Amino acid sequence: MPRTLPQRAGWALTEGWIVARRDLIHWVRNPTVVTYQLVWPIVMVLMFGFVFGSAMTVAGGGNYREFLMPGLFAQTMMFGIATTLLSVTTDASRGVTDRFRSMPMSSSGVVLGRSIADMANSCGELAILAACGLAVGWRWHEGPGGALAAAGLLLLLRFALIWIGIWLGLMITPEAAAAAWAPLFPLTMVANTFVSPSQMPGWLAPLAEWNPLSATVAAIRDLFGNPGMPGDSWASEHAVLLAVLWPLALIAVFLPLSVRRYRRLAR
Repeated sequence: MPRTLPQRAGWALTEGWIVARRDLIHWVRNPTVVTYQLVWPIVMVLMFGFVFGSAMTVAGGGNYREFLMPGLFAQTMMFGIATTLLSVTTDASRGVTDRFRSMPMSSSGVVLGRSIADMANSCGELAILAACGLAVGWRWHEGPGGALAAAGLLLLLRFALIWIGIWLGLMITPEAAAAAWAPLFPLTMVANTFVSPSQMPGWLAPLAEWNPLSATVAAIRDLFGNPGMPGDSWASEHAVLLAVLWPLALIAVFLPLSVRRYRRLAR
């Protein structure tokens, strides 16, 4: 008897949780990955906050480390693409993906499990990075409601980027995935993560203002009450709206593409 839509959705969620639990167990049992995720936020805060930050000024005034932390939060979400890519390509190269496909499992449940595990990891990374920020003087000034809304926008961005990572990871090799950091760095630099677009050359500022990452950074700076003057472009003035619309658009495109790509593997 064919399953009804609610039954298929229930099975997909159950199978997704099983796959996510498996991925989380592998993450916990890999001390190298855990150590990296603990140390990396500390290195980033120290390097950008004290080494580069000692020569930086904030447009409109304010403490540079308070300006910096929202940018680092969003950059960490963007770098999560590389983590997803490596996990997906590693499973594919080791035959794990083929074993999943040979089982009577929902294809959407498998990719959903990957997204659940990555979201759990991202929550841990954000918590560690926030603790580092608090240790160097960063604060939020708009109350717990604003802080929770900012965290929600960051996790929405990460959820959208997960599907890009899954889709790409199902198409490329682990060697190619290891090079994913190369394009991610300029994408996070040509934005308002570390400097206001108003301080950039005229030809570069529009690119930075319309970078999807810039929308999230500008929105969470406002929600945290951190310094950073918004620009006079439409994108800058409607940062919160774009911080919601950009991730939703990415999810609408790449979530079905990821499921479709998984279903069509090796056909």
